Amino acid sequence: MATATKPTLPLSGLTKCLVQDGLLNEVDARKHLEDAQRDKVSLISYLVAKKLVNAGAVASLASLEFGLPLLDLNAIDLTAIPLDLVNEKLIEQHHVLPLYKRGNKLFVATSDPANPTALDEIKFNTRLNTEAILVEEDKLTKAIEKALEAADTSMDDLDDDLANLEVADEDETAGGAIVPGAEADEAPVVKFVNKVLLDAIKKGVSDLHFEPYEKIFRIRFRGDGMLYEYARPPMSIANRLVSRIKVMSKLDIAERRVPQDGRIKLKLSKTKAIDFRVSSCPTLFGEKIVMRILDPTSAEIGVEKLGFEPAQQELFINAINRPYGMVLVTGPTGSGKTVSLYTGLNIINTIDRNISTAEDPVEITVEGINQVNVNPKAGLTFAAALKSFLRQDPDVIMIGEIRDFETGSIGIKAAQTGHMVLSTLHTNDAPQTINRLMQMGIEPFNIVAAVNLVMAQRLARRLCQNCKKVNEYPEGLLLDYGFTEEELEEHPIYQAVGCDACTGGYKGRVGMYQVMPMTEKIKALILAGGNAMELADLAKKEGVNDLRTSGMLKVMQGITTIEEIDRVTEE
Repeated sequence: MATATKPTLPLSGLTKCLVQDGLLNEVDARKHLEDAQRDKVSLISYLVAKKLVNAGAVASLASLEFGLPLLDLNAIDLTAIPLDLVNEKLIEQHHVLPLYKRGNKLFVATSDPANPTALDEIKFNTRLNTEAILVEEDKLTKAIEKALEAADTSMDDLDDDLANLEVADEDETAGGAIVPGAEADEAPVVKFVNKVLLDAIKKGVSDLHFEPYEKIFRIRFRGDGMLYEYARPPMSIANRLVSRIKVMSKLDIAERRVPQDGRIKLKLSKTKAIDFRVSSCPTLFGEKIVMRILDPTSAEIGVEKLGFEPAQQELFINAINRPYGMVLVTGPTGSGKTVSLYTGLNIINTIDRNISTAEDPVEITVEGINQVNVNPKAGLTFAAALKSFLRQDPDVIMIGEIRDFETGSIGIKAAQTGHMVLSTLHTNDAPQTINRLMQMGIEPFNIVAAVNLVMAQRLARRLCQNCKKVNEYPEGLLLDYGFTEEELEEHPIYQAVGCDACTGGYKGRVGMYQVMPMTEKIKALILAGGNAMELADLAKKEGVNDLRTSGMLKVMQGITTIEEIDRVTEE
């Protein structure tokens, strides 16, 4: 009887290429193929791990045979790859790594191009078209290990941090009863909240909105001043998500009928901490939670990066360095007034100055500055804090906002009696600020004697430098916007495009400013009872750019777009 012979494994794909090119002989190739299948790894992984072939030689051969581009993985920033798009099991199973996403296409690193199953499964799971990028096997193995390890570590670290969160000031949180064991058996909810907070920090957003509606529960982020939807968790866990955030914020989870305010301190490292200001508000279908991310480093970016034109920057720095007087910053909520003021405070925060601030609430903490949270319920108003400051030998006083006659009057008197006073108002531009002070009841002669400079500002989104392109607007339209033919010849006008590195063609924000010093002619007009329109006309003659003109300068400099200036200015 003839004995059955063991069937030989067919050689195909990259294995066949290795034999034909002389990197392996056929007998060894079949043996190694059997061993690789036994170990449940690809032949390429097996050969490189056993140092039977050179990874670079295999990658070069595969690139030629299959016509794929060869990429050096050492040139890739592993912290920026879209690891969240592909399941970790697929990455480990098929020994691939997502590199970057462009539009609806995902580029995937592989060392074995003869494995179409991997790309098909990733395409099915991600709903994205996939394209293979060839890399060396040894570098791919190390990159996968580092990427997965970094992802696990970041989440583990965050879980540990959030488990020991501290409320910044216990006295200011709502003193409600926290239900014992409220977090028991809530691991999925805890992990989800952790991920949301981590993603928000990574994306650099300013606010997080947790919003309940009748049939949906959604989470939105505000990034670069624009709200966009982040996720829609199941309605079944909506109340548990809200309760988790309230527990972290030391709020009363049993109280759902009145608004509450709290705070979370998240320690990212021994030297880096991020504060979240938390506000809950009862709505028709449940409690809405809004979290503001308070990053102390936001005021350390330097005055050069705020967006001032050189002449505007010089006026601002000269005004805050004067021994006394008042500097007012005006604009709507979210226009960057606080960052501008703290950037200025950082410049004058020296050992020989006593600086005190009253804010509602304190958003940026700075060493060397005495900061006070106003608390109207306890009688600590802006005016009360100011009166206290004046008894504490101040050099510089910052008032979070002038809201009424009493606060404005004390601030004006302080500026007239040898103190530098900085504050904000909510007006549309610099000239209107003068009229607003007069409407509060402050006399024109006191305004003229105290105020050194008024600065209005807005924040516009910056164009992404990776993908912006020149926009061929009709010349007539651009001339209507105020550009001259000479300017259009020298300065191309760009438009937003959009790529993987940005959001809708924009990345980051830049300030636009109207910096109005109190010149002798402007003082005379104020004393003569001039209105905001007359002040605006005179300021323009004095060389003060209005917000729109400042914005159009940013357009000519290729920093932002006409559409963005239209969005943030009144015209």
